[in-house]
Formats: sequence, C-alpha cells, structure tokens
Amino acid sequence: MPVTRRTKSFSSEPERIWRVLADPHHLPRWWPRVSRVESADTNSWTQVMMTAKGKPVRADFHLVEASENRVYAWEQQLEGTPFGRLLVRARTEVTLTPAGTGGTEVQISVDQKLRGWARFGPFLFKRAARTQLDEALAGLEEASG
Repeated sequence: MPVTRRTKSFSSEPERIWRVLADPHHLPRWWPRVSRVESADTNSWTQVMMTAKGKPVRADFHLVEASENRVYAWEQQLEGTPFGRLLVRARTEVTLTPAGTGGTEVQISVDQKLRGWARFGPFLFKRAARTQLDEALAGLEEASG
C-alpha cells in the first residue's frame, strides 16, 4: 500500500511544535482516539485508544527517528498483537519544515503494509489514514498553538 501523506501550514515555529510532538505523553492532546499513554520512556510507549463502543485498545510503539525540530518517526510493534493479523508494517513520520514569517509546514505520513490480499482493503485503509492524519494535524496545531 502506498504511503498516505497530509500537509498543513502552522503559524507556530518548529521548536514550539517539537515540544508537543516529541513527548509521547502529549499524544492524547493531538492524536485521534488516544485516551492516554502508558509506560512511556524516550524510545517506546503504549497508547490506549478507545473504540467507538468505548472499549480500550492498547498498541505499543517505538521511536525509529528523531532529528530535533525536523523529523519524528515511530513504528507500531505488530508481532504477537491483533494488529499483526492485518499489518506487516505501520510507520508514522512527522516532518517539520520552517516556512516564511516564522511558521512551519507540518507533514504527517503513514506507511502501512497490509498482510495478505483483500480487494478493497487498501482503499479502506488509505481513506481511514487520510481522515486520521487530517485530525492529527488539526489536533497538533491546537496543542502547539
């Protein structure tokens, strides 16, 4: 499945966005459906997300790249989890690019590789990813503004 990317211009400078982005404890403030973060350290964390029916779902992540005020990327740990039945890979990357007048262009991309073959699976995942990334950009702008 191709990478899904969404971009938005923020009026905040990269340093201000980075403070929110690089701390997993801030994820409930800006990442969709995350209710809390557990077991967070500098390189890994667990997100507790809520389903539409109010059921908590845990997902473990680890940091794969952090270039201060520029790139922050993480991957979901899939092996041995229910997510592993659907996905081979799930990587998210946020890139900050300084823009004129003190603003920042923020790009979030998600690279998900589906396990197996399904006729409509890639289309559904891509549509869901676009919605999730648009919500994440709006949340990050509000949290860092």
